[in-house]
Amino acid sequence: MGEQRADNPYADIIDLPHPNPKYHARMPRAARAAQFAPFAALVGYDDAVQEAARFTDDQIELDVAVIEELNEKLRILSEHSAEEPEVCIQYFLPDAKKTGGEYVWTRGRVKRVDPIEGVLVFKDKRKIPLQDIVAVENDALRGLEEDGSS
Repeated sequence: MGEQRADNPYADIIDLPHPNPKYHARMPRAARAAQFAPFAALVGYDDAVQEAARFTDDQIELDVAVIEELNEKLRILSEHSAEEPEVCIQYFLPDAKKTGGEYVWTRGRVKRVDPIEGVLVFKDKRKIPLQDIVAVENDALRGLEEDGSS
């Protein structure tokens, strides 16, 4: 036993049973492990890293032909706004926190196209800037185009 002590300084207690508390219950393993879990020394740092890693799109510049086609569709919508046609609009939505944004689709009934304010106004009062619109789609719009050309 003397040699074991020289090799291992804990040889005298290594084989003793683990002591049990007399006056309170043992702490569960999960609670003990939580004591050693890392903590956030910089509050909000993880959120800032995630925000920096989030991708945004740049706003594309439309071709002249596409702009003319969009202007024609918006003109037709303006002429038929009393009918409140339902359309799908794809537009650029700028990001509130960083440069860039994303292209989103929305659907609704058009109340009016306001060239002075530069917005498309839906019946539910949503407004989309005309310069951010990249696509206007709807079967009813095709019918309106055909009616307007005759």
